[in-house]
Amino acid sequence: MWTYLPYGPFEDAGSYRDWLESVAGNQDPIFFAIISQERGRALGLAAFLRAQPSDGSIEVGHLAFSPALQGTTPATEAMVLMMTTVFDDLGYRRYEWKCDGLNAPSRRAALRLGFVYEGTFRQASVVKGRNRDTAWFSVIDKDWPLLKAAFQKWLAPENFDHGGRQRVALSDMTRRISERVPDVATD
Repeated sequence: MWTYLPYGPFEDAGSYRDWLESVAGNQDPIFFAIISQERGRALGLAAFLRAQPSDGSIEVGHLAFSPALQGTTPATEAMVLMMTTVFDDLGYRRYEWKCDGLNAPSRRAALRLGFVYEGTFRQASVVKGRNRDTAWFSVIDKDWPLLKAAFQKWLAPENFDHGGRQRVALSDMTRRISERVPDVATD
């Protein structure tokens, strides 16, 4: 879970709590706990960072989901709520997702959520003593209405069977949207 983040793993819960308290008041990044309504406790965290209000751009990052949250409907719902905040509440025009180029689960998650891959910045930084290539993804305001409709359709109760399994995969819905985005490198 901590391989691709610039901090962690932590020795114990107390060390993690100390780190959380040290970043809790930050304005950039602004961290959010992802709290399970079912369990009544935090199962992960995410942050808004690199906000550029004058450009209408903001990034989501520092995603640290416990195994109990990874791959769940609540994890998707948390990401949809953050995206809704960015576009509907803040009126931003660009939402970015950046991750270590080696972080295959993060890359898959970005694509599943409808982010469009924009390229990789080679040797963009050094993290934990090694070169990090950074993969860039984005959703822009023109993508948002179609993505929002896809999220609403996917999250609807009728998309899940009695066992809680999805009937239509979110990636099938969002792939159709991101395939409509022209490749500016070739257009």
